[in-house]
Amino acid sequence: MKRVHVVVAGRVQGAFFRWTCASLARDRGLGGFVRNLPDGRVEAAFEGADEDVDAMVAWCRVGPEHARVDGVAVEPEEPRGEREFVVAG
Repeated sequence: MKRVHVVVAGRVQGAFFRWTCASLARDRGLGGFVRNLPDGRVEAAFEGADEDVDAMVAWCRVGPEHARVDGVAVEPEEPRGEREFVVAG
């Protein structure tokens, strides 16, 4: 079980990034969140089984079809016991 905090830069807002991210994370049974940041980046946290978290980080490096990912920052965090994945405001 692990948790990571991710910030994705590029053309990631208005490209179905949050919706697709949330759908994939829920399919994997992860907890956490995804949200847009005021500066145009997207922030997310993924918590769950190592392989599922790693798969979501790998997906963030590519994003959905209409996105352009320029960079991804990943920081480990202590798991918080989150079981639900939400799209935050």
